[in-house]
Amino acid sequence: IAIRKARPSENALLAEFGARTFAENFAPQNAPENMSAYLAEAFNPRRQAQELADPAGVFLLAEIDGELAGYAHLHAGPPDIETCASAATAWSYARPIELVRIYADSAWIGKGVGPALMQACFDEATNRGCDLIWLGVWEQNPRALRFYERWGFVKAGTHTFKLGEDLQTDYVMYRIIAEVSTISRK
Repeated sequence: IAIRKARPSENALLAEFGARTFAENFAPQNAPENMSAYLAEAFNPRRQAQELADPAGVFLLAEIDGELAGYAHLHAGPPDIETCASAATAWSYARPIELVRIYADSAWIGKGVGPALMQACFDEATNRGCDLIWLGVWEQNPRALRFYERWGFVKAGTHTFKLGEDLQTDYVMYRIIAEVSTISRK
């Protein structure tokens, strides 16, 4: 598994891959009209080009034999502290970064792509001088919750995620980056 940073010209690739993997994982539990609206907004080439151009963000691509197997998107900044009042101590860290997305092609789930990307996210965050990584994960996504918990993330609160017209609840989870080397990854 080779990890590299995405190039600005890969916006269409990220749009297609993101939409496909998001739909594979979440379409069965959501109304088609809400899924279509979200995919059109979040995973279009223009939006991906904007995200790729943002200096506060970075996309890390996992490739196997030159083919995209997964990606992660990081973006520097804190969550809305009002939704995470129970995590006031965590948000006292000066340089948080968000793990916006981490997706793997269904053919590669369970074959090391997720752990390789997560380690690359921690490495990138460390290189950027960040001291805390946080994310939002749908409360109805037990596989992802288990994955994040294995990596030492803890729940800090909730926030609302809008999928089309459906308001869903995400757990906000965080992990202090300095602790990465002390956690055993399984």
